Amino acid sequence: MTYSLDPRLAADTLFAAKYPLCEVRVMNDARYPWIVAVPRVPGAVELFNLSPQDGQQAWAEIQALGRLVGGLAGVEKVNIGALGNMVRQLHVHIVGRRLGDPAWPGPVWGHSPTQPYGPDEAVALIEQVAALARSF
Repeated sequence: MTYSLDPRLAADTLFAAKYPLCEVRVMNDARYPWIVAVPRVPGAVELFNLSPQDGQQAWAEIQALGRLVGGLAGVEKVNIGALGNMVRQLHVHIVGRRLGDPAWPGPVWGHSPTQPYGPDEAVALIEQVAALARSF
């Protein structure tokens, strides 16, 4: 079995970078700085499906991405979650939140239709994610 990205994740996100373990993507929703880390481990559905080594690497990458998102202008809280109810492939959401954002204080999932980025609007976030990848 080889790694391949779930078609729904591919459709909903923009490629940002390959980290040592995860393919890192930006959710195509301009309302939130929202990153999705997808471990390139075939068949993984839950975090506990990862080997101890892969689990440590995934956590290091998720923490670094959380710090990146938490440091963005306007972000007051970072939500990190691995739900997988709609897409079974293991993927972890890292979402920057602010008081009064469209879904506040509830979850961003299923709140309302996404607002896709316009041309070049996601470039700055993608560049920051890609630059962070070089630190691993």
